[in-house]
Amino acid sequence: MRSDRERYADRVIQLYRNMPGTLGYIRRADRRLAADLHDRGVPFKTVEDAILLAISRRAFRSKQAPQLAPIATLHYLLPIIHELQVAPPEPGYLDYLRYKLATLAPPTTIR
Repeated sequence: MRSDRERYADRVIQLYRNMPGTLGYIRRADRRLAADLHDRGVPFKTVEDAILLAISRRAFRSKQAPQLAPIATLHYLLPIIHELQVAPPEPGYLDYLRYKLATLAPPTTIR
């Protein structure tokens, strides 16, 4: 039987792996971080929201800005997770981002 920690880490890894703009593979350090997020008590919803913010920020950059390199590690999300914990967005903002992203990609790629 898998522990809550293992299930949480698996869900985080799967979500990250399917995130647009990543390399698509997972490193050992990413698995450790996913488990560590559970140990720190970071709600899965916060990780989902951090991914949504990361995707949005990358998608809605200026067209004149240089192209960004692919995201190579789950650690990329740590500052965004911290930001969400310190200063949660206004109510409805994340729903707005989901709506905006839905205009760019099929709904199956956006949670």
